[in-house]
Amino acid sequence: MDTIWVPVLDPATKPKYRAVVNAIREAVAAGDLEVGGKLPPVRELGWKLGMTPGTVARAYTVLTDEGVLTAEVGRGTFVASPKAEPPLNLMEMDVIEHLTGGDNFDVNLFSPHLPNGGQSRLIRSLLSQIAQEPPSGVMHYPSRRGALRAREAMVHWLRETPLGPLSEADVVLSHGGQNAIMLIFQTILRGRRPVIFVEELCYPGFRRAADMLRADVVPVAMDADGLCPIALAAAAERYPDGQIICTSPEVHSPTCGFSPLERRRAVVEVAKRFDLQIVEDDCYRIGDAQAPSYRQIAPDRSWYISSLSKSVTPALRIGCAIGPRDQSAALHRAAEHGFFGLATPITDLAALLMLHPDLDEVMRKTREGVSDYVKAAVNALGAYDLKWRADVPFVWLNLPEGWRASAFCRAAETRGVRVRAAEEFAARQAQSPHAVRMAINAGVSLRSFEAAMGRLRDLLDNPTDEISV
Repeated sequence: MDTIWVPVLDPATKPKYRAVVNAIREAVAAGDLEVGGKLPPVRELGWKLGMTPGTVARAYTVLTDEGVLTAEVGRGTFVASPKAEPPLNLMEMDVIEHLTGGDNFDVNLFSPHLPNGGQSRLIRSLLSQIAQEPPSGVMHYPSRRGALRAREAMVHWLRETPLGPLSEADVVLSHGGQNAIMLIFQTILRGRRPVIFVEELCYPGFRRAADMLRADVVPVAMDADGLCPIALAAAAERYPDGQIICTSPEVHSPTCGFSPLERRRAVVEVAKRFDLQIVEDDCYRIGDAQAPSYRQIAPDRSWYISSLSKSVTPALRIGCAIGPRDQSAALHRAAEHGFFGLATPITDLAALLMLHPDLDEVMRKTREGVSDYVKAAVNALGAYDLKWRADVPFVWLNLPEGWRASAFCRAAETRGVRVRAAEEFAARQAQSPHAVRMAINAGVSLRSFEAAMGRLRDLLDNPTDEISV
């Protein structure tokens, strides 16, 4: 039977067809439009609403594609029966890689491969939703205004991080953490041969970004608490062109180290004394922060980097850079002049994903999975000098005295395990300790990972002439 219902549109919703879509969807959800009810013909509804039939037809098409309505040739448009789709149940994930991943003899521990805590299914569901009707459209250049919801979502995602006052205007979206580093360097660096100070063992991406921008990199000595302030001050005295300090105080890669508040304050004092900017890489943290960020301690000279790569998935390349308030416009320009902005379907996905009510549970399950793999590494290698944290997706092994890291890596590879030597995290001219970093790889089953750790333990227990000096 025909429906005499006429929607009440929200005048603030633009474009007009979207207001019709929202009104019909809400009426169906509220039961004002019952299953099987016939919608008015497009010309009739267009006349009643004071809009063109084409506008109404577009709204009907959107809702038909979504399955809210169904169109029958020669009969009209009706409210469709709801589809019986299984709900997204994170406790019964479609894939839990650390339990169901295939068994492998060859295990690559170069870079972290996160357990699937439900993010795979969640992202696929959101991608399907966006494909039906992308909020930002697919025919426009990215814009700052178009990415507003994604920046607001990033602020929400960082809500528990001690960053001090933060708004969407402070956030510059990036293609992951490495792109954020490049944006910050491009914003800060001045002069022909600027100098960047890094920890003597550090994330290699700092050096790669510096090379791209023709900046010199100076390694600074570390201790158990991170950057040594005395060594940093000495380096700043020696290199007056120094402009940036790069550090990872919450989760230091590769050593699993942490810089307490007292050390951070000492580094800030050196930065103020020599007018240096502080770039904080917080990409590897997947648990709670243990101390205030540099941005909270010294907001006038601190730059913060984060991404979803180590806590949700590296596939999406969603990250952010946050600078001092007076540098926000310059940081936005660096992104807009460099690549206009993230693709609009990606910002649409980022907004939905970071605001999704299931994301906290997904991340909790992912952390549990990381902890399972870390536990396997500790059980096998804990008798040696192993640095680890349950919520960090890698471990750091200081090799026994007399062992060479490069030879150990070669021997490990012959046993089907690839690990990274400390020298890969050191500057070219610097001496590196004989140590290795082993990332969590949940792309293989936990059983395969445990077997790989067992082979490394056997290698340590039974050194060969090739390894020992």
